[in-house]
Amino acid sequence: MTKIAIVTDSNSGISQLHADELGLYVVPMPFMINEETYYEDINLTISDFFEKMTGGAEIKTSQPSPDSVMRIWDKALETNDEVVYIPMSSGLSGACQTAMMLASEYDNKVYVVNNQRISVPLKQSIMDAKELAQRGKSAAQIKEILENDRFNNSIYIMLDTLEYLKKGGRITPAAAALGTILRLKPVLQIQGEKLDAFAKARTSSQGRSIMLNALHNDIENRFGGVENKDYVLCIAHTQNEEAAQSLKQELMQLYPGQAIYVDTLSLSVACHTGPGALGVACCRKLHYDEV
Repeated sequence: MTKIAIVTDSNSGISQLHADELGLYVVPMPFMINEETYYEDINLTISDFFEKMTGGAEIKTSQPSPDSVMRIWDKALETNDEVVYIPMSSGLSGACQTAMMLASEYDNKVYVVNNQRISVPLKQSIMDAKELAQRGKSAAQIKEILENDRFNNSIYIMLDTLEYLKKGGRITPAAAALGTILRLKPVLQIQGEKLDAFAKARTSSQGRSIMLNALHNDIENRFGGVENKDYVLCIAHTQNEEAAQSLKQELMQLYPGQAIYVDTLSLSVACHTGPGALGVACCRKLHYDEV
């Protein structure tokens, strides 16, 4: 049977240690912090990142260099026949298109998946790819299956502050100032290609309700309905573990018997949300025997 390596980037939330345990490969995402380059989970921990962010450091996201990506592909191909590379959504970074160009040099040994995901839904895709490979699917088949499934997920994220949307140029300073005065809690959505505004809440409680209603609507209308349990639920946050655990308890009451995972938002998303963000995500389950 063909041996297939699954490679992703650190936007999946999979740490280097966890990747080693699972037999995966992770390309660390680079960040420019006060003009110095750091690499996620290599010389930049989550706590370091937020310490620098709240200390006023200038933080910019960047895509991995071609050399750093190809080094990991080459390493994976030393013991595998093919590579499936699943980077962050092409709508959020140019890294996916760059990888596709690089893959053309590998004589159909590297397949780049553009399935429009980031953070916890991207992590679910990695686990799906791993299972598909174990079930004997080829790299080309895994790419096709995951890309066909790309829109079967949603993330809703409530922000605690507008400061970092302002820093990233996503809202004007005037809008940020007004929102701060009104104590707005914006709810953002990642569904498909990009990060979009979804709703505005006046309180954290209202924001949670907005996210839970949107989640329920997706489950009922897009992911097979609550009773079918044909979906995976996740909670993601930035430096907001207590609220995440509280939200988990609420979801357990709303969806009894459903597995619910809690994870941190990837740092590329955290650059825009800042600390204190809280999100929910849902992915439709992939039925391995039917694809």
